[in-house]
Amino acid sequence: MRLVGLDRELSELSELLHACARGEGGGAAVIGGAIGCGKTELLTTLKNKASAEGFLVLGAVGSWAERRSPGSVLKQLLRSAGAPPGAAALLDSVCRTRGACAEETGDVLQTLDAATTDALHQLRAEVVRAAEEVPVLLCVDDVQFTDPLSLHWLLQLIRQLREARVVLALTECPLSRPAHPQLHAELLRQPNYLGLTLGTLSPDLVATLLARHLGTAPARNFADRCHSVSGGNPLLVRALLEDSRHVDGAATPVVGDTYGDTLVSCLHGGRPTLLRLTQALAVLDGDIRAPGLLARLTGQETAAVVRGTRALETAGFLDGIRLRHPVAAQAVLEGLSAAERTALHREAALLCYEEGVAATRTARHLRACAGEGNGSWPWAVPVLREAAERHLNANRVAEAHSCLEAALRFGADDGERVALRALLASTAWMLNPSISAPHLGELGVALSDGRLPVRHALMLAKYLLWHGRFDEAVRAVAQMDDLDEHADPGSAAEVRATWELLSVTYPVVVAPARGGPVSDDPRTLGAMALSSVLAHGPSEAAVADAETAMRAMRLGKHTQEWLMCAVAALSFADRPDAAASWCDHWLEEARARQVPLWAAEFASLRAGIALRQGDLVRARTLAEAALAQVPADSWGVCIGGPLANLVQAATDTGDFVAAAEYLAQPVPDGMFSSRFGLYYLHARGCYHMETGRPYAALDDFTRCGELMMRWGFDQPALVPWRSSAARAHLALSDMPSARELATEQAELAGEGLSRARGVSLRVLAATSGPADRAGLLADAVDNFRSCGDRFQLSGALAELGRTHALLGQPSRARGALDEADLLARECGGGTPSPEPGPGSLAAAAGGNALDRLSRAERRVVALAAHGRTNKEIAEKLNVTVSTVEQHLTKVFRKLGIRTRRELPEKYFLEAAAR
Repeated sequence: MRLVGLDRELSELSELLHACARGEGGGAAVIGGAIGCGKTELLTTLKNKASAEGFLVLGAVGSWAERRSPGSVLKQLLRSAGAPPGAAALLDSVCRTRGACAEETGDVLQTLDAATTDALHQLRAEVVRAAEEVPVLLCVDDVQFTDPLSLHWLLQLIRQLREARVVLALTECPLSRPAHPQLHAELLRQPNYLGLTLGTLSPDLVATLLARHLGTAPARNFADRCHSVSGGNPLLVRALLEDSRHVDGAATPVVGDTYGDTLVSCLHGGRPTLLRLTQALAVLDGDIRAPGLLARLTGQETAAVVRGTRALETAGFLDGIRLRHPVAAQAVLEGLSAAERTALHREAALLCYEEGVAATRTARHLRACAGEGNGSWPWAVPVLREAAERHLNANRVAEAHSCLEAALRFGADDGERVALRALLASTAWMLNPSISAPHLGELGVALSDGRLPVRHALMLAKYLLWHGRFDEAVRAVAQMDDLDEHADPGSAAEVRATWELLSVTYPVVVAPARGGPVSDDPRTLGAMALSSVLAHGPSEAAVADAETAMRAMRLGKHTQEWLMCAVAALSFADRPDAAASWCDHWLEEARARQVPLWAAEFASLRAGIALRQGDLVRARTLAEAALAQVPADSWGVCIGGPLANLVQAATDTGDFVAAAEYLAQPVPDGMFSSRFGLYYLHARGCYHMETGRPYAALDDFTRCGELMMRWGFDQPALVPWRSSAARAHLALSDMPSARELATEQAELAGEGLSRARGVSLRVLAATSGPADRAGLLADAVDNFRSCGDRFQLSGALAELGRTHALLGQPSRARGALDEADLLARECGGGTPSPEPGPGSLAAAAGGNALDRLSRAERRVVALAAHGRTNKEIAEKLNVTVSTVEQHLTKVFRKLGIRTRRELPEKYFLEAAAR
């Protein structure tokens, strides 16, 4: 596998063999290089070549485990196939004698009696004699681990190489200490001595090696990445190929278990101290570079650390002072027990602190050993807290959370513990609000005891409200009042901003924001802009305040919720394009900051804006992304936001099955005490309307309206509940109630162009005769064009087209209906405009429509088309109201219509009579 770019080395070794075979005397070769760089493979190739050319090949492999076993290498050599007869028995006697000597003296070479010396000479003579008949290649792989007795014998043999037909080929790895100096001294005296050093592969050679294995030239990026991750080490290149083998067409190599296992096996081929050094480097990950400090961490001498680090670099394992890939570090550390790893991190943390390493780097080790009896480190908590702040500033929320968790495990005094708990809750909140819940109890106790600072009390109130813990939130809010009275100016501004935020989000608990001079804090300005729109409707002043506030703020944990208020103010003030632009900006920022909750909330807000623009597909995609970012059970009472968007988008596109699935998602009761409950009630009511359940729809719309009036939010710009309730009354044939609600909403919407006025005019048109209806719908169209709601515009145009058809104006009808169809397709909704004529799509369908209905469905729909309510139909047919609703739902789907108004009365009365 490695023999790429080694043609010269193999040629020189072959020439050494040929010289020996020609009787020009023996020779020696030492193949050096880092582990994994092809020494063994080159030696194996040489052995195969020698065997093919008639050499007697004797081989052995040195081993760290057997380095002190007398004669371990010698036994392998002289027991190889074809070894001189009688050598084995002679060797056994020598090894028994030297083994006993080593146990007594601790040194197998401390004394060599005459008998042993004579036996070693005889063994050497046996090899030399054998070489007179056939040339001998004697190979020792990893000679650095040769035991002393075998090394002594090799030295004797080397001194006779000039006259003997013996070639000695050795491999040596600098991952460990060099072999005995005497060995190198003797080798250098030999006239036929060859020293070779194998290095790692260049990028071009890696590409060549890959091509040889793959059968085709690899992509340049693939080859370059292989070289970068492997450091040019052939064994690691092969490991990367193995890991990538099951991934067809991989653009980059897969770094997996084979890569990690191969690297670890290479390390186990050297001294244990080298593995220990690599484990320390894996733990440190570049935090400490000084050899003296590495020596202290590993318990080795500085010189050994320098030598070991150089050896690892030579092997291609390191990039600077770090392992080249996290998989390598993980594989190296897996060899440590949990206690050993913790101990390494403990020592690393202390070294980093003493050497002034950055807090974030020191904290990484503190996190790994927190709670392990390190209470004697008073510096640990401040370092972890500083690291958490730095991580937050660098958009690494998960790391900040981990630092604060570790700080609590290190222990702190009571006051510091409360502050740490509050900070931990706030970082947990940004990751997933559910993670913050366990911290709220302790913070609530601290608030009751007066130990919680003002800014943390504000945070606690928000979190309690989010989780629907309203009783606790009420107490927290009451105590915030007391805190506000004694707060410094900076805290007072935050209190005011928080009051404004809570008042527009949880009005059932927090009274509307208090009076007083307007703060110049942009957060307060943003929240007040929303408050103004909710209480008084759209205004230029509110729009200006919202945009001014956003220009003055940057996204952060102390601004995110207020930025959302400002964007919502623009959306409800009929500035959907500006709201969309700002929201897209903050959404990108949130994603870049890698804060899941922020990204989810802005995605949900953007989905609501998309609905107001009539972009149903995008609205649904964004709302689904919001729930994918933060699970539904972590949204607390705010789940009403994304769920309402999903239900409304699915309903408007006619996907009633999906809408029903979204509505099946459990929601907390507290949701209906927040502004988000209003959206949910309205969306659910729309679903009931479109699926033939006007009574249920009316209940939802009415409840929504009651809450809005109670909270002082009764503006159709927020939720047009009156027009929706009017439609339910129309479905129930209650024309007076429908007209009254539609008129009332039109008056609230005012005379200017607005989405709310357009919605109101559509419903008023439905309560009017054809002549008046055309004018009202034309005005509605103008309003929807102005506010940019393409879905509502498509519906108004479709109704206007049908009205023109009823008035005998086919050309005007066709123009309106064609535009309505085009807009509906662009929005992602169903086609809202039937063919022109006195009826609806069902009427245009002719007899085919009747064929698609069952007899029971025809009877129900005939009565519905005649204006009967569901209850009246149920009594007439002697069935339940629920059965009537189910029949109507099926009829609507079969006929492609959306409301009872589209049912052609005359047609179905005739059909029923048949």
